[in-house]
Amino acid sequence: MIKILHLSDIHMGSGFSYGHINSETGLNTRLEDFVNTLTRCIDRAIAEPVDLVLFGGDAFPDATPPPYVQEKFAAQFRRLVDSQIPTVLLVGNHDQHSQGQGGASLCIYRTLGVPGFMVGDRIETHRIQTRNGAVQVITLPWLTRSSLLTRRDTENLTMAEVNQRLIERLEPILTAEIRSLDPEVPTVLLGHLMADNATFGAERFLAVGKGFTLPLSILARPCFDYVALGHVHRHQNLNKSNDPPIIYPGSIERVDFSEEKEEKGFVLVQLERGAAQWEFCPLPVRTFMTIEVDVSSSEEPQVALLKAIGKKNIQDAVVRLIYKLRSEQLDRIEAQSLHQALSIAHSYTIQAELISQLARPRLPELSASASIDPLEALKTYLTTREDLKDITAQMLEAAQSLLAGLDNSPLDIDSEAESVISNLPPMQVPIDNIDRQLRLL
Repeated sequence: MIKILHLSDIHMGSGFSYGHINSETGLNTRLEDFVNTLTRCIDRAIAEPVDLVLFGGDAFPDATPPPYVQEKFAAQFRRLVDSQIPTVLLVGNHDQHSQGQGGASLCIYRTLGVPGFMVGDRIETHRIQTRNGAVQVITLPWLTRSSLLTRRDTENLTMAEVNQRLIERLEPILTAEIRSLDPEVPTVLLGHLMADNATFGAERFLAVGKGFTLPLSILARPCFDYVALGHVHRHQNLNKSNDPPIIYPGSIERVDFSEEKEEKGFVLVQLERGAAQWEFCPLPVRTFMTIEVDVSSSEEPQVALLKAIGKKNIQDAVVRLIYKLRSEQLDRIEAQSLHQALSIAHSYTIQAELISQLARPRLPELSASASIDPLEALKTYLTTREDLKDITAQMLEAAQSLLAGLDNSPLDIDSEAESVISNLPPMQVPIDNIDRQLRLL
């Protein structure tokens, strides 16, 4: 029985905007989060101990991470070398330079000849001798159109036709690797790809190079005992029959708010020829939390906002507060109080959304009909405006005078009606309120 730890999509160096500089270390706190989470994965690999570590690709946000980020990544994987645990590092779309042209960030480990480290930057079979027996790993890195097709091959083809042509080119290459397998040795397919029945996560927004979608039939073959995938950030098993298990472990840390509700972790696998038992192992990662509040109908919007914040456990979380309000409520919001209430969070953002008066739904009493009496419509409208309650009678009188004057030419407005109209409060948002809202954002 061979024990494997399967992890993927580390993206070390991502999400700095959700952190801040740690004054003691000089590092962004989100980088520290990623390092701590990777440390837990390596701790588990050594403690078990596992016989093999499979990394499914996307070590960094791009192919040229800063040296200090590369150093943090290498320091953890060096611990596997010291523990004599073989490791396969697969190249993902974020690891490739210029969408697949010019090498990949992980190739340095092969160039340096790091003991026990294999880099999967091409379709290739790696035969690995572990402490508990041999295993075969076919690496299938992120493939772009240019890696299998020329521009001439794709001229005048639709996206669906290009995808099909790519699959046709891949099939014989993969089949050739399968034919060279030892049927008595456990086999793993390690791929960084998008399977056609996978559920998307944040990777749809993070993709660097354009790859293609593979049908599940290419992966669900009896020659594979376990299919270890990377690229999709949401943990999932694509083959419910587990014959073979086709597993995305997901990313080990939340990259952004699109992964707010996703559990993060890695997978432990017990592998033998013809069978694989796997277990998803959750990791304690930084909480992301969205607080959405609509205070547009509240008489005390500030109170409603503070109450909504108070209901959530935001301690050390990455928080975004999104609230909707009307323009006339702007001067009722105290930005300092909101900042104080959110100060216990790891980091936070505040986003206010003004509800357009033009977008407000029509009053239900004013149903669409062929003719609406203007005076009745005004009466209905005034019943919804508490701020005009004191001058409602005067406004109705003024309206009656206006309507009566429509039969005269030129329009004749009596002096009393003219006085009422000229003294109505201006319907606009004061400039100082707008400025205050901009400061709040």
